[in-house]
Amino acid sequence: MNIKKLFFVLVISISFQSVFSQQDGYWDKDRTTTKEIVVSARDRIVIKIEDLPVGTTEVVYRITLLDENQQLASSLVSVLKSIPDPTGISQGTAGAVFLLSKISGDDKCRYAIFSNSVLASEYIENGKTDKVCLVQNEAISKDAKRLSIDKSSCLQPNLTNMWFGFESKNWIMNQKIILEVVPWVDTKLNRGWNLENRKLIINQCKTSDLAKKLPNSDDFCVCILEKLQKEYKFQEFQKLLGIEKSKAHKDFGNACFNEMGASNVIYATLRNQASDLVNQGKYGDAIVKLLAVINDGKANVEDYNTIGNSYIMTKQYGKAIKFLKEGEKLDNSELLVKLNLAHAYLFNNDFKSAKSIYKKYQSQNVTDNLSWIQKVKFDFGVFKKAGLPNDDFDRVLRLLEN
Repeated sequence: MNIKKLFFVLVISISFQSVFSQQDGYWDKDRTTTKEIVVSARDRIVIKIEDLPVGTTEVVYRITLLDENQQLASSLVSVLKSIPDPTGISQGTAGAVFLLSKISGDDKCRYAIFSNSVLASEYIENGKTDKVCLVQNEAISKDAKRLSIDKSSCLQPNLTNMWFGFESKNWIMNQKIILEVVPWVDTKLNRGWNLENRKLIINQCKTSDLAKKLPNSDDFCVCILEKLQKEYKFQEFQKLLGIEKSKAHKDFGNACFNEMGASNVIYATLRNQASDLVNQGKYGDAIVKLLAVINDGKANVEDYNTIGNSYIMTKQYGKAIKFLKEGEKLDNSELLVKLNLAHAYLFNNDFKSAKSIYKKYQSQNVTDNLSWIQKVKFDFGVFKKAGLPNDDFDRVLRLLEN
C-alpha cells in the first residue's frame, strides 16, 4: 500500500470512529496556541500557552522541529477540522500518525509540560523534571499527543494555563520549534458549571427555608440547580447582585416546589409531626409545626382545630379563640372546632359565649359514634389532668343534663 492510500485509510478510519463517538463540544480555534520558538544551542526555554477557555476537557498539541526556511504544510487546527471530537484521535497509533506534520528537520529536542509557573521556572534554572505532568526524555524531531482531563494531571478542572519547556539537543546551532496547542471545549462545561460550582449552589439551597421544610431536599435542590444552569452561565450568575441572586433562588425554588408536588409531602409531614407531639404532650412544639402550615396558607379545618386545642392546653386562650374562629370559616359544620371554641371561651372567662355553644349542639354527635356530651366529659377529664381551671366544669355538665 503506497503512502497516499495509507493516509486516505487513516483519515477515513478516524472520521468513522469520530462520527459514532461525537461529543457535545468544539475545537476552539480562537484559543489556539501557535508559536514559532527559537531555542539557542544547548539551551532551555519555557513557553506559556494561550489561556484555556472555561470547559476545556481535552487538548491536542503538536511539536515540530524545522530546518531553516521550512514551513508547516498544514496547521494543527486545519487537521482537526476533519475530526469531530477528541475520541477519534486516540484510537491506537493511527490518530497520532495523522496529527503529525508531514515534515520535520534533522534537529531533535526534549520537552516537558508543567501545570504551574513555579515548576516551569525551576526547569529553566536546573532542568529538573521530577514534578512535571509529562516529560519526553527521548529526543524527538516531532511529536503529537492528546491530553484529557480524566487521564492527565496536565489538564485539571480549574487549570487555565500550561507551560511547555524545551531543551535543545543541538550543541552548535539554534533550533526552530513550532508549538501548536488546540483545546477541546465541552459545551456544557463551558457554561462554568463544574463540580465545585454545582456543589456551591446545592449547599446554598439546602440552607433555604423551603429546603428546610422538606424531609429530603436533594431532588428539590437539584431541580433548582438545573434551572440555574439552563438560565445562566456560572460566571453570569456570580456577577448578579445579591438581591438578584436571592430572587432567582426564590423564583426557581417556588417553581420546583410546585413541579415536584413537594407541598403535599411537606405539609403531611408537618401534620404528622404535630400529631405525634400532641400525643407526647408537647403542645408548644406542635404549635410551631402547625403555624408553618397555616402561615403558608395550606391549613385545613383539622389544623385549626388541633392548634386551637394546643393553645388551650398551653393556657393561651385568646390565641385559641382566634385560630378556632378561622377554622369555623373553613367549615362551619365541624363540631370539634365549635366544642374547642366553647372550651376556649370558658377558660377565657366568657361563660355566656361558651354556654350558647355548649347548649346549641348538646343533642348532636361530634363523630359517628361519639356524642357531644360524651366528648365534653372526656375533654374535661383531660383538662383536669393538665391542671387547667375547672371551677365551671360541673356548671357546664349540669347545663347539658337539663
